[in-house]
This record gives sequence, C-alpha cells and structure tokens, in this order.
Amino acid sequence: MTTETTAWNPFDYFESQEEINQYLADAFLDDDPRVFLVALGFLAKKRGMAEVAKRAGVNRENLYRSLSGQGNPEYATVAKVIRALGIKMIPGKATA
Repeated sequence: MTTETTAWNPFDYFESQEEINQYLADAFLDDDPRVFLVALGFLAKKRGMAEVAKRAGVNRENLYRSLSGQGNPEYATVAKVIRALGIKMIPGKATA
C-alpha cells in the first residue's frame, strides 16, 4: 500500500490577515533566515509564483530556488519580493 502526499502550504489554513501577519513576523524573527525565505515562498505560491516573479521583476525559476530554503538570494531580490507581495514590514509586525 502506498501513501499519497500533497504539498502543504500554511497559507491555505490561515483564516485571517492577522494570522498571516503573525506567521510572517514570527518567521522574520527566527534565528535562521531561511525560515523567513521559506515563509515568503509559501505566500508567493499561494498568490501565484509567476505573478509575484513578474511584479518583482525576477525570473520565476530563480525565485522558486531563492525561496526554497536552499537558495541564497541577494537582499535586493528579497526586498523586491516583499514589495511584490504587498508586505509592509513594521518593527515587531509584518502586514500583507
């Protein structure tokens, strides 16, 4: 018997904007910066990676890699993605 699995995205389960904001803020405050990058990747996938890449002016394939936790994106790329997602970073809080 085989077990079938599907991709999991936490943004599929948040019920309010406040929950999304808290998730992003917590990810940003984590000691491992990859946690925030992966959180951005989940949100980008939820909102449409191709559209986010277009708005950010970056290559979609490179964006997948950058936000996978395995990539090492430049700050400028991360900043473009944050703007493309409509996230406003406020100390102690993120809003999307």
